[in-house]
Amino acid sequence: MRHEFPFVWFLVAFAAYTALLFLISWITGRKAGSNSFFSGDKKAPWPVVAYGMIGASISGVTFISVPGNVWVQNFFYMPLVLGFVGGYIIIAKVLLPLYYKMNLTSIYTYLGERFGPKSHKTGTTVFMVSRILGAAVRVFVVIVVFFAFMPRSLSQSMSPVLLFTLITAVFLLLLYLYTFKGGVKTIIWTDVLQTTFMLLAVGMTIFYICRNMGWNFGQMFSIVGNTVNENAGTVGYGHTFTSWFDWNWSHGTNAIKQFIAGIFVTIAMTGLDQAMMQKNLACKDIKAAQKNMYTTSVIIVVANFFFLLMGALLCVYAQHLGGFEALGIDKTDELFPTIASQYFGVAAGIFFLIGLISASYPSAGAAMTSLTTSFCVDYLNFNGRSDLGEVRKEHIRKLVHAGVAVLFLIIIVVLFVVSNDAVVNLVYKLASYTYGPLLGMFFFGILTKVKVRDGATPWIAIAAPVLCLIFNLVSKRFWGFDLGFTLLIVNGLLTFFGMWLFRVRENTK
Repeated sequence: MRHEFPFVWFLVAFAAYTALLFLISWITGRKAGSNSFFSGDKKAPWPVVAYGMIGASISGVTFISVPGNVWVQNFFYMPLVLGFVGGYIIIAKVLLPLYYKMNLTSIYTYLGERFGPKSHKTGTTVFMVSRILGAAVRVFVVIVVFFAFMPRSLSQSMSPVLLFTLITAVFLLLLYLYTFKGGVKTIIWTDVLQTTFMLLAVGMTIFYICRNMGWNFGQMFSIVGNTVNENAGTVGYGHTFTSWFDWNWSHGTNAIKQFIAGIFVTIAMTGLDQAMMQKNLACKDIKAAQKNMYTTSVIIVVANFFFLLMGALLCVYAQHLGGFEALGIDKTDELFPTIASQYFGVAAGIFFLIGLISASYPSAGAAMTSLTTSFCVDYLNFNGRSDLGEVRKEHIRKLVHAGVAVLFLIIIVVLFVVSNDAVVNLVYKLASYTYGPLLGMFFFGILTKVKVRDGATPWIAIAAPVLCLIFNLVSKRFWGFDLGFTLLIVNGLLTFFGMWLFRVRENTK
């Protein structure tokens, strides 16, 4: 039976979880200085980092969009996830040894030492643009759900944009307050909380659907595995909801393209991302960080499988209720929030909310922390300046941290005004265009010993995504071929080729 979720329970769940995060922030930040904020004092236990990275990798986007995307794409997301494993292994074997050998706080320092100061700044800028956009999208999808939980009387009494802006401002203010002291040391432990509550929310959702449909777990796997996707006009049409592989080469969800893209997406969005690597560099040594990577690679596959299983169950349940039209929803991102809040009862709705909140706070907090770190270390050169005392550095760092929060607010409100795409696809599209130059730059530095004209690097980093965009548009227009997530690879190769063209030849002084 359909019902409206009581707003008071939304406030209770939000307040309780926020209080718990502030308690963790207080405990971890009591004796934290600048070194704790940026590197966690190199004392983070690797099992804690590995477990917490699951929640950080999944984030609110996966929590909302991946289950809903099953409605149109079945389990076609899984080959991408399987590719993640290869990416984690390459990070552990290639990138982590490099980072630890150079004792890096910001991983983009490597580009400066390898190619020069302009390359360093280019890598930092590309990361900051990538992370700001990606994190803003992740926070956006969560706040959209919060917005949907607002009482109708409140949403009808003021402009939707104004109400959304107020909700976003409160959320980001709380986010700033709980991360501004402890930094990465706080994020590592709140990631543990995030992972735990997200997995609990998935488990409870599966339990409630099975209970409502009168299934035991054996029946659940049998029915879901044999239910045909009835959504005509989508890439998933004609398959069961649990079909893993799309072999149509022209589709962006083609299994081979997905698997290969998964490897490079992980290298770019984890191995070349300051937010993710900052936690790994907080481990005590290289062996601990590598154990973290290997463990994460296994658990991430299992966790994503259960997210997709939950998505398939939600789709079967939605078909049982009459489909999207009967549910009154227009986008796949609305599937999970609608069913959890209106059909499962208060207890399940609370678990959904806590899972969603736990998916949003720490991942967004990690983004704010890493952006602050990158700006202070790479742009302001905190590690190389003797003219700034610790007190002055602390003051500047807090101002930068606040500036990042304000920038998030502006981007998220703009997204609310113009959004019209499935968020999980939007995040990876952004990654394909913005992380590609990082991929090309790092691997040119690692795989070759060639020097590059430092002044050309910023132009290469701009030209590669633009050429990539043009190529994909032409490919889809004239040949009906969508590169999908392999855009990231093409982008990286274009950057690699561009750096080779502008290499410093032996006879050039």
